[in-house]
Amino acid sequence: QVQLVESGGGLVQAGGSLRLSCAASGRTFSSYSMGWFRQAPGKEREFVAAITRTVANTYYADSVKGRFIISRDNAKNTVFLQMNSLKPEDTAVYYCAASTQICVAGVWSSCMDYWGKGTLVTVSS
Repeated sequence: QVQLVESGGGLVQAGGSLRLSCAASGRTFSSYSMGWFRQAPGKEREFVAAITRTVANTYYADSVKGRFIISRDNAKNTVFLQMNSLKPEDTAVYYCAASTQICVAGVWSSCMDYWGKGTLVTVSS
């Protein structure tokens, strides 16, 4: 079992930045591909970003490309999501997820095995 705990959410004005963190339990964090997803009120959960377990390739949704950066620190069992130039449409609950599988790019959500409880990000206009 892997436990994921997100932190760093909050209220920020449009154009501002936030850095989300996701701390993972367990000794094999480096073997997990990690992802960030979000769910806005009244909408389905959507993929935001992912980072693979081996060479740390990164993938982003088109809506956040160029503004968000996903990274990981395997020594600290933590994955980060640096969010810049935030927009009101980025308002959502952000979830961290981990996968023990080899994920196919574009099929991230169904590939994830473990999920955190989420952290709320609110961007005011």
